[in-house]
Amino acid sequence: MAPHFPTLFSPLEVGPVTIRNRIVFTGHHTNLADEAPGPEIAAYYEARAAGGTGLIIVEIASVSEKGGRYSSLLLMATSEACVPGYRRVAEACHSHGTAVFAQLFHPGRERRQSLDGSAPLAYAPSDTPTERFHITPIPMTVAMIEELVGDFGQAAAYLEEAGIDGVEIVAGFAFLVAQFLNPRVNRRTDRYGGSFENRLRFLREIIAEVRARTSNMAVGIRISGDEMDDVGLGAAEVREICQALDADGALDYFNITAGGAQSIGAAAPMVPAMDTEHGHMRAAAGAIREMVERPVFVTGRINQPHMAEETIIAGEADACGMTRALIADPEMPNKAREGRLDDIRACVACNQSCIGHAHLGAPVSCIQHPETGRELSYGTRGRARAAREVMVVGGGPGGMKAAAVAAERGHQVTLYERGSQLGGQVLLAQLLPRRAEFGRIAENLAREMAIAGVSVQRNTDVTAEFVARHAPDALILATGAGPRAPEIEGGEDAHVVDAWQVVRGEANVGARVVVADWRCDWIGLGVAEKLARDGCAVTLAVNGYMAGQMLQIYMRDPWVGTLHSLGVEVVPYARLFGADGDTVYLQHTASGEPIVLDGIDTLVTAHAHKADTALGESLAGWEGEVHRVGDCLAPRTCEEAVLEGLEAGLAV
Repeated sequence: MAPHFPTLFSPLEVGPVTIRNRIVFTGHHTNLADEAPGPEIAAYYEARAAGGTGLIIVEIASVSEKGGRYSSLLLMATSEACVPGYRRVAEACHSHGTAVFAQLFHPGRERRQSLDGSAPLAYAPSDTPTERFHITPIPMTVAMIEELVGDFGQAAAYLEEAGIDGVEIVAGFAFLVAQFLNPRVNRRTDRYGGSFENRLRFLREIIAEVRARTSNMAVGIRISGDEMDDVGLGAAEVREICQALDADGALDYFNITAGGAQSIGAAAPMVPAMDTEHGHMRAAAGAIREMVERPVFVTGRINQPHMAEETIIAGEADACGMTRALIADPEMPNKAREGRLDDIRACVACNQSCIGHAHLGAPVSCIQHPETGRELSYGTRGRARAAREVMVVGGGPGGMKAAAVAAERGHQVTLYERGSQLGGQVLLAQLLPRRAEFGRIAENLAREMAIAGVSVQRNTDVTAEFVARHAPDALILATGAGPRAPEIEGGEDAHVVDAWQVVRGEANVGARVVVADWRCDWIGLGVAEKLARDGCAVTLAVNGYMAGQMLQIYMRDPWVGTLHSLGVEVVPYARLFGADGDTVYLQHTASGEPIVLDGIDTLVTAHAHKADTALGESLAGWEGEVHRVGDCLAPRTCEEAVLEGLEAGLAV
């Protein structure tokens, strides 16, 4: 038992399985799989098992070829071919004392597209259309329902053969099982629809079939405690469902999550962004736990061990899903158990590289920890063959990561920062409304440097002469980027400021403001929100088809909703052209026609950034080893800077 978090690190009985602690790595789409688990996904899960996680729940596996393929990079538990891959995952995690469950799934009507890009055939209890993906499904026949029940059982049998300890039936997120449970989706009039008992029949038959086809597995469900949508399952309905299933005695646990795939508003809570309250589903899970005898898991912005400990002590859950916390820091459980709390790399819920990558069809990762999803390439780092003197110039995320990795490998590393604070543009991002948590990235990377033994020199302006005088064996340039002034016809006659000046509080902004947002990212959205909250009348003119076009959708969509609530006018397809006096001139990017905004006091530009290449250019004659990372190479995001910092730290 760990003295720091005795409840969190106590064992838990889940049916026939004993979990060594209450930390759960819940199922989530990784895009590391192609039909069957391979070496990449096994290494991904093993890293979390080695880090001390109590239970790993392998991501969704479809049980049927009939409308069951949700993605091209999806696990399929439809044949014996899946067994060796699952066995690889089970053995890898079991070797570290971690239990392994696996999810069984069918999307029903919530399908984005078919694998060849054509509109998919989707099956559901009824032909009720779905709003988010604009699909009208095919009502399932009784014969198809019965076949699918058998498919769930057969898939569970494959998993047991592979050595998986438990099965989790996905009954939430508005996917197929939840569609049968929901009277606003399920309009059937046969034995699978209508009454509460009839709507519960499909899930009960699946559970019974799984039990009949397996001998000693834990069986649970993952269900949204509240789908958070007008037509979704509400909290009271979910409590009634869980109470009825618990009374049946056939389940071993309930895994409570939030949201649903059926609408934009319901989808965002599935992976809540940083503006969501920590532990936002604790109360909902606690209400269910009061009504059931079986263990209850809860997930939702529980990213630190003390939050999980408090949740369990409060009786709101028996175990906590800490998935993004473990994506950001696979070693979090070990660090917590050993009391190394300052060493934990806390997730900031930016969603960019975890669920954001999933939506892009790319492998899961983390902007703070690019080793995630790349375990076979970067999961282990050996010592350098010979220690070298390494100079890192720039204390933003890229420079800090490069310095930490190089020092960890045994080099003598000094990082020089021009300003008084480390963090680069992270220091700006954290100043925007509801974005303060983003600042933890700088704190986390600074801690990595401290652990590795990096020497940090602040308030130091490095020049070519400075580099020549110190003569490092390797130089890593991470000098970042600054705001770029766009060409504005007549701009000398208007009040024009840039977004950085607004964020820093350096600009005197008038009452009526246009934010000309070329970037379509967090800067335009954040500045528009800040100014609206300050009382300005704000128009956000976006050089894209929507505000936040470049952001991960579960970050973007709620943010756009916030701007709507604040009365911000959004003008899409708008290219900044000119300004004079109190008028801003834009051009519609599709039609080429003018968009004229009158009565404007201030124009705020959120334009492309300009790489700071001055030091690199001045070193053109220096013959030493030079690496460039992040925005000084090409202005992009924190993700690319940290990844390139990792690669530079490994290259020196």
